[in-house]
Amino acid sequence: MAHSAQTGLEDASRTATSDTLGLLAEMGKLFVSTGDLDASLQLAVAHITDYVGAAGGALFMLDEAGETLTCEACYGETDITGMTVGASQGVVGACVQADTGEIVRDVSQDDRFHKGVDEKTGYTTLSILCAPMSVKDVKIGAIELINKRDNDGLFEEADLALLSALASSAGLAIINARMAEQLVEQEKLARELELAAEIQRSLLPVGDEGLPIAGINIPARTVSGDFFDYFQLSDGRIVFNLGDVSGKGMNAALLMAKTASLFRCLGKTIDHPGRLMARVNEEICETATRGMFVTMVGGIYDPTTGRLRIANAGHEPPLLQGSDGRFQDFPADAPPLGISPLVVPESGYPVEDIDMNGGAFYLFTDGLTEGYVEGESELGVDGVLALLEHGRDDLIPERIAAVIGAIEQTEDTVLRDDLTMLGLDDSAALLERARLAEEQEDVPQADVVLATVSVPAVANRLKLVRSVVGDSARLAGVIDAAIHDVVLAVDEACQNVIRYAYKGCDDGVIEVSIAHCGDNLVFEISDDADTVDPDTIKPRDLDDIRPGGLGTHLIQEIMDQVEFLPRSAEGGNILRMIKKIG
Repeated sequence: MAHSAQTGLEDASRTATSDTLGLLAEMGKLFVSTGDLDASLQLAVAHITDYVGAAGGALFMLDEAGETLTCEACYGETDITGMTVGASQGVVGACVQADTGEIVRDVSQDDRFHKGVDEKTGYTTLSILCAPMSVKDVKIGAIELINKRDNDGLFEEADLALLSALASSAGLAIINARMAEQLVEQEKLARELELAAEIQRSLLPVGDEGLPIAGINIPARTVSGDFFDYFQLSDGRIVFNLGDVSGKGMNAALLMAKTASLFRCLGKTIDHPGRLMARVNEEICETATRGMFVTMVGGIYDPTTGRLRIANAGHEPPLLQGSDGRFQDFPADAPPLGISPLVVPESGYPVEDIDMNGGAFYLFTDGLTEGYVEGESELGVDGVLALLEHGRDDLIPERIAAVIGAIEQTEDTVLRDDLTMLGLDDSAALLERARLAEEQEDVPQADVVLATVSVPAVANRLKLVRSVVGDSARLAGVIDAAIHDVVLAVDEACQNVIRYAYKGCDDGVIEVSIAHCGDNLVFEISDDADTVDPDTIKPRDLDDIRPGGLGTHLIQEIMDQVEFLPRSAEGGNILRMIKKIG
């Protein structure tokens, strides 16, 4: 009989253990399967309350600051969902702080029990069983049960052990559910950010190889607060802008999209950069979040005249690189967009009129100048100038790409800010203007200046001169077979200026003017050096075989007329060379 009784106890123990493990597994599955944390908490409290045999139960969650406990789920005859207590108040607060379970067999003898709860609910609490929920010292909250259904409403130590196991399992399930929720939210946010980035990219202009303008935008994050845009009007003029929104994140991205859209829409009807910027400013001031603003340069370029008009609203000074290689900046003299419409004059933002004359115009955001180059130093404006100078003979997209490419962008490098740059080149338009001037039938044959270019008196800067001379000779009708010779003669003449006039000093300037005069192509090469005695650079005898001096022979062989003139009483020289066309 004794053996039979022992066996029965063991079977009961195994059954109880199996039931407990089954409940634990069921709770784990519950939190994973529902996808609704609030609903999972409610079901978990119901299962635990019934399994322990309590009259009621409540699950309290600790807030992120660790200051309050809130009843998030409740089961039984009373409902205290939403009730909040201090993190160290009551029996539940004591359990959370001590991170240990507790039995209160007679709440009437425990000062921690809030009798007002019973008074409010009309329920009589006899005994409390409470166990904390925590995972690896991370406090989550606690489960509190009231009144055992049997045993005169009193809980026993076995009940505490059972609830502690169930509370630990519930805590782990809650942590996992929270992580799952966070992953879902992160994935959702990532999709939303990528969609926003895709929309932003769609706002950028599609590169048109027929236009002398190009830009690059590389966001530091998924979405960018920088932007640029350009489009061509029906009369051939090009409207463009480049801007930088204050701040980061989605707010900056939304303001960027609004500003870019406003500029494109209004720029098709308002052909004055200052008034256009003022109108955009009015719209932004009406809706922009307080404290946010936009720095921007907007402008209109006319390739038929080489005239450029810009307005600068608090942005980085844009740069004009003249055909002689020299740089000029144009600092802002007006505040950013979005500050207040009252700070802008009635006439609009101040406008700068620029004659490009074959030069190039560059705009960029501070992310470029403040970006790290190799060696962890900032690129700076000087670095931008050096890169532009180095690549001045490249096409405009290549120049911009070279500058952007100087900023370290590796898998191990995090961009501090967005990289954005826009460039506009007038050199091709200059030649086109010269060609069109030549084709005017109502103008009698007369002197027509095809091109004028100034370069430093350095041999490696003559590439631009050679290019302009070749294009001008082609436009003037010089046969292809002779163009190479003409380019060679002008190059030799410039080399002589560097060698004999400036004597190798690299701080001088050479100016080359090319004119179409009747049936002749006239080249004038001017310098500011001391007047040179022509006798010192006469060609030597061809029989005298030694380096130097043969360039003059070459020039006289190619050109039909060569004359050497003093430039002025103050000094300087002019070499005039004439080549007959045809």
